[in-house]
Amino acid sequence: MSDPRLIVRPATPADANAWVEMRHALWPEGTDAGHRDEVAQFFQGTFPRTPWAVLLAEDETGAVVGFAEVSIRPYAEGCVTTRVAYLEGWYVRPEARKQGMGRVLVAAAENWGRAHGCREFASDTQPDNTTSAATHLALGFTDVGLVRCFRKDL
Repeated sequence: MSDPRLIVRPATPADANAWVEMRHALWPEGTDAGHRDEVAQFFQGTFPRTPWAVLLAEDETGAVVGFAEVSIRPYAEGCVTTRVAYLEGWYVRPEARKQGMGRVLVAAAENWGRAHGCREFASDTQPDNTTSAATHLALGFTDVGLVRCFRKDL
């Protein structure tokens, strides 16, 4: 799908505040300071996952209304290759949803993965996030199962 009103482009330092705000909306358990620190690390080139990209979506007015954070992982559940493009984070502001922006962001992330030699694209969501799961399925992802993770202090 291509819609000339929807623009996806790489993030720039001028986008930091908008990106932090949307990250906090997607991951509210994180602190504002924590999100700001990770965004600063990304622009400084010191973020721990590389290669890594942040794609921002703009509406027809030029407002930033969504983002996709992508990386390359050596493994992802259900995948068979050792270079998997991974959708680390994906968010569209509520007022911009159901207009194709999420689809355009994911397509741009897929293109980024292809450009970096990946043949598979993976993502995840919380088991109880049925809206995200349905959206992933609508965009052509295959559900490869649920993983329950555990931890404890030593």
